Amino acid sequence: MTNHCPVIMNRVNIDEPRWDQGTYVGRAKHFFTITNPLNLLCTPAQLDEAKIVVDKYRGGEDVNLGEDELWRAKNIYDSAFHPDTGEKMTLIGRMSAQVPMNMTITGCMLTFYKTTPAVVFWQWINQSFNAIVNYTNRSGDSPVSVQQLGTSYVLATGGALATALGLNSLVKSMPPLIGRLVPFTAVAAANCVNIPMMRMREWRETGVTLMDEDNNVLGTSKKAAKQGVAMVVISRIMMAVPSCVLPPILMNILEKRGTLKRMPWIAAPLQVALCGVCLTFATPACCALFPQKASIALSSLEPEVSDKIRKLPNAPEIVYYNKGL
Repeated sequence: MTNHCPVIMNRVNIDEPRWDQGTYVGRAKHFFTITNPLNLLCTPAQLDEAKIVVDKYRGGEDVNLGEDELWRAKNIYDSAFHPDTGEKMTLIGRMSAQVPMNMTITGCMLTFYKTTPAVVFWQWINQSFNAIVNYTNRSGDSPVSVQQLGTSYVLATGGALATALGLNSLVKSMPPLIGRLVPFTAVAAANCVNIPMMRMREWRETGVTLMDEDNNVLGTSKKAAKQGVAMVVISRIMMAVPSCVLPPILMNILEKRGTLKRMPWIAAPLQVALCGVCLTFATPACCALFPQKASIALSSLEPEVSDKIRKLPNAPEIVYYNKGL
């Protein structure tokens, strides 16, 4: 990396996001850099160079880079290496692959939604991709077992297929637009199964780690875990709204005008392109809906957990936890 910027004099904390995570705009900027598909174009040499820069800087060495270049290296590093293990992640499992992969899969789900084999195939592909993303981004602190991933995958796929096929049979007599919206309902249903299943251990057994403002560990809570899972489910469903709702509305208009009859070949590429535009903005915008460091009042925790925290010196009334993605 060539040096075009003044070298940083004060050390920057690259282990915290660059932008203020207490504001929606700051969170949106952070997630936009994480999900930027252009990071997929980085060569293995560029990825390795970024890792060397980050490792050296964390070790206190001088990397002779300006602040913008340091953050660029950190963004490249974050796009390809697991935050807990430091291992290079599978290409399609990276956050930067979310937009290109989801635009292709969602575009095809919206195009091929009328026949049972097509619905089965594309819903299966979608849930298989979700399983790869979940496995690639699994936490290093509380790893998800292969059995749990498998159960989640089977149940989410079953939920999506049951919803899609069940609704397809119900909407045959309804306006065409209703039929075009069935894939969105199936995606939403799968999210409602997949995410709680993936994190079942947190909300049933271990709970999530609670911290004060200074990241001092105070205990664990299953109630906070349930709140975190609910926020992630809402974010994921909202993320799917623009790409699963706007293209069907436009395609319905084109169908009424006879455009799709004259040019039937345009349906798939147009919907994939529309999904791409929607997801480029919806993915970071919806990841940023809730702070990553979520808060919960002591009064909302389990009585035994809140009582234990209240006995601490300078006990806070609000505690924090990582809500997950």
